[in-house]
Amino acid sequence: MASSTQFQIIIVGGGIAGLSAAIALRAPGRQITILEQSRLHSEIGATISLQPNASKILRDSWKLGKDEQKIARGMVDRGFRVYNPEAELVNHIPLLEKQEYGADRIMYHRQDLHESLKQAATSTRRHGPPAVIRTSCRVTKCDCEAGVVTLASGEKLKGDLLVGADGIHSTIRQFVLDQQIVPRPTGLSAYRLMVPSEILEEQAPDFCKNISPREPFTSMIMAHSCRLIMGPAREGDIYSMVGLVPDEKMNEDPDSKQSWVSRGHLHKMLETYHEFPEWIKIVFKLAPEIGLWQLRDTDPLETWTKGKVIVIGDAAHAMLPTQGQGASQTVEDAEALGAFFEDIADVPDADQIASILGQIFRCRFERASLIQKYSRDVAKPATEKGSNEVKMRTDEFMDYNCLYCGAKEWQKGQIMQASA
Repeated sequence: MASSTQFQIIIVGGGIAGLSAAIALRAPGRQITILEQSRLHSEIGATISLQPNASKILRDSWKLGKDEQKIARGMVDRGFRVYNPEAELVNHIPLLEKQEYGADRIMYHRQDLHESLKQAATSTRRHGPPAVIRTSCRVTKCDCEAGVVTLASGEKLKGDLLVGADGIHSTIRQFVLDQQIVPRPTGLSAYRLMVPSEILEEQAPDFCKNISPREPFTSMIMAHSCRLIMGPAREGDIYSMVGLVPDEKMNEDPDSKQSWVSRGHLHKMLETYHEFPEWIKIVFKLAPEIGLWQLRDTDPLETWTKGKVIVIGDAAHAMLPTQGQGASQTVEDAEALGAFFEDIADVPDADQIASILGQIFRCRFERASLIQKYSRDVAKPATEKGSNEVKMRTDEFMDYNCLYCGAKEWQKGQIMQASA
């Protein structure tokens, strides 16, 4: 018999991680409250991809509806194309032929994906009560055993389950670990910019002759220790570019650029990429604005859980974007929450919560930690000094990343390996 008392779930963080957790955990008899410290402001030049391991979760487990997909405006990525600075194609990795992955790599504008997930989390048409989002709610303290968070206003909220989805600079994480974890600089920073495809076609014909901004491919240009990763979003209407630069090669202060909304400077970006040909650099000049942030990650944590609390996403395993798996691992975390709490109808007691969270951690830790390592390895220089020969193979880790089929299937595989 179901309890007459609702299962109270508090999620700290209203980004992709928090909204994904809310979608996964929705069920009858559960009340989900999302606490977001910002006003859900916009970001500079932000596009994002979900790899097949995550896109099939959105499609099969969460079953995002037509309205939500329309908001997301995702584009199927047909493959990776790697160029040298002379615009010579040196590697092509088709994605649509990878039928064994069971889904496609989808490219989004980050704002569109966020809005789509918010729609799903708060929709009245989905299973279970809609999540409630409270903005301008900054959490300052967390009692993990009691399941109580304290806001900057002094207000306290109590939940049966608390999910820390508050990003790389997580507040919740320090209360789970009883220590402050400072994300470490990885030696790389990233410029981000977007240009309407129509503007590129009108004002950058040489670029469009080499790389079509509307074709659904991710293009990469490698040159020594600097690289550019590019691709379309919003059904080809905009073209996004991310420039990865070693901190020592930058002409800006990387340590001051840790926010998703930090601004970069055109003349300094041009100086950093001065060795790149003009047909590429013209795109920098056409961008309405340029973002810049320093890439930081964390070493694997001792645990993600304590009492009634678990951290997920960047709060648990911040990683570099070089494998494109940061958001996808967040979606995997959320799916695991939904899978392990799926059969919980009554309000679980503290021991049951702690037991389930321990199972989730054991299921997710090895995989997420290994992909963290992969992402660091791929960040190494792509070419030898003095040469334009590209050494890195983007497809090297794709099977491990993309063949994932959900937490319960992964757990079965782990049990089978242990008993073999």
